Amino acid sequence: MALEPFACFMDVENSRSYIDELYSDDAYKCQEAIVCLKNAVIGSNKKKGSVISQGIVPRLIALLRDESKDYALRLDAAIVIGSLAKGTESQVHSLIYYETVQVLLGIVVNPGTDRRLMETCLGALKTVLQYPFAPIELLHSNIGNLQRLIQLASPSSSIQCQEYVANIFVPLCHSSHQQKNLCQANVIPFLARLMTTQLTVLQVPALKCLAAMCFTNKYVSDAVCQTCHEERSILDILTVLLSRTRDVQIQLSASRCLTYLHRSGSLRADDYRIVYKTLPSLARLCSEDFDEDTRATAAETLAYLAEIDSELQRLAAISNHLICSLANLIRCPSPLSRQGAFRCFASLAANDEDIRKRIIEMEGLMEEVLNGLKDTCPEVRLSAVRCLHSLSRSVQLLRTTFQDHSVWRPLMDLLVGEPSLELLTVVTSTICNLLLEFSPAKEPMLESGAVEMLCELTKHSDPALRLNGSWALMNMAFQAEQHVKSKIINTLGTDRIFQLLGDADERVIMKTLGLLRNLLSNTLHIEIIMSEHSSEVLRAVNLVLDGPHPPEVKEQALIIISNITAGARDKDYVLEDENIIKKIREFLVVSDNKLQMGAVFVVRNLMDKSGRQKMLRESGILENLEQLLHMTPRDSQFYEDSNKCACNGSSIRSSGDRDCRAFVDFFQNCACEGRSSVRQD
Repeated sequence: MALEPFACFMDVENSRSYIDELYSDDAYKCQEAIVCLKNAVIGSNKKKGSVISQGIVPRLIALLRDESKDYALRLDAAIVIGSLAKGTESQVHSLIYYETVQVLLGIVVNPGTDRRLMETCLGALKTVLQYPFAPIELLHSNIGNLQRLIQLASPSSSIQCQEYVANIFVPLCHSSHQQKNLCQANVIPFLARLMTTQLTVLQVPALKCLAAMCFTNKYVSDAVCQTCHEERSILDILTVLLSRTRDVQIQLSASRCLTYLHRSGSLRADDYRIVYKTLPSLARLCSEDFDEDTRATAAETLAYLAEIDSELQRLAAISNHLICSLANLIRCPSPLSRQGAFRCFASLAANDEDIRKRIIEMEGLMEEVLNGLKDTCPEVRLSAVRCLHSLSRSVQLLRTTFQDHSVWRPLMDLLVGEPSLELLTVVTSTICNLLLEFSPAKEPMLESGAVEMLCELTKHSDPALRLNGSWALMNMAFQAEQHVKSKIINTLGTDRIFQLLGDADERVIMKTLGLLRNLLSNTLHIEIIMSEHSSEVLRAVNLVLDGPHPPEVKEQALIIISNITAGARDKDYVLEDENIIKKIREFLVVSDNKLQMGAVFVVRNLMDKSGRQKMLRESGILENLEQLLHMTPRDSQFYEDSNKCACNGSSIRSSGDRDCRAFVDFFQNCACEGRSSVRQD
């Protein structure tokens, strides 16, 4: 424990005897000393630090817990400890080191404790527990502690006592287990009662605690929705508290409660309390009529409310001039304001092109976003990148505004050093979009080492970053020049491709297959790549075909095989691979349409070249194809789906003939690439 430097104990003391009297067995002398001590430390962090540095806290604790001591002496000891708890963070650390929380809690939950002493200890406990490093697990270790606190804050107790208990509960909801623990201790009915007291000092902490309990917790949120107080549901109580006549902090806290109830899945997005009450209330609280902290918190909450629902995003964008309010908020000096505004812009722009256009048309907005990427506050930087990520989903913005401001440069700069995992994830998601085939940023990013960075990203321990790395490489390979494809293959390495195809995350496997699919496109490129890496490519597709993957994954491997059969002119790579031929034969007669169509597509490309029909018949493929024709009813889903190309969904002509050749004419003879796809999440 780091003790603060020794300072003058107090102005009124000139000798060691004063301190010694605090340890005296003479009750009168000890009482006099602690009264002087109490008066000295009030309002002075310097004197608080001096008391702690001289090791007086253990003596105060000993006096407090000794029931044989005079009541007034114990009470003054509790008052001094409560005063010390209002000092600096390091001073509170010292109190926790001396196990002050355990002592205070023991006195508070003891039924025999005098009311005034109990409330004094309760106030000190409340002050200490507001710090994130406080040992809150002590209260959760016994559910009886929580239930005892509720008893102490009964309607007959003082307002101050009820306020202390309500504030003690607020920081006790850090984890799902803690939220559930409070729920099982019947804290929800207690909070419901406080919410209806018409006393702001009780309502605000009650609402804050309720919001914290509901955050990402479906179990607790469902319990809240089912709880009533005096025949009124909590949902109705919260809705009333959104009224403009209520204190602003009550409106804001009630809005947060309803937001978390929705996001936990207990309240639908189209519920009138969300659409007509919560959303408009938050949008209004973002306006310049309110103080900066309120606006910032409202913006952050509104961002969370609308984050995953496009209709809520649309409604928010047209509510109470919200976009203008956020543009003003983003220029405020506090980091919390900029963070909230960026986050809200990110949510609004997530899905709607018109909203993105309205946001980007705000004067100086793009400059503010770019400044946010360089902000000294990590939370502001992260929120600015989130905003940029949502805006990067616009094709028009990628071609115009993003190009005009060379957005890719500050984004790449954020990857230098040791960015947080969350920041790294959002930055690389945005880079995925900047590497789309129509983005002008693609070429300069390639020249700036994007290939090396992305290949390294595929080795990351976090699956989301491996996904982003493989996704961005897939986008980069789409309709790329041969030298770019060669650089990707040589930098990534075939061994790494095999590792990605064996990844535990199915999304990574799909994007890696998409990468291979884009690499193996264009007849000339296919010839070059297969001449150098045929054994590795065939091994990769066999790895997927033989693995325990769903049809959607194996379908992608079949499309890669189709590309090879269509593009490779000098050698029959596929026909020479017995395992692939075996799988094609099997997939022709399986019950899954995706696998059937993918297999037929491969056969179609094989049959397009003369001299292969005999080989296909000898391998049994044509026999299975004829079997498929006889076992498939004309009105089946297979016939309906076969009017779409298995590789890219483009419409193709159908035929009424039933022979093999006519049937496979349903499919285009194309060596198609995958799609360069936007990184949405």
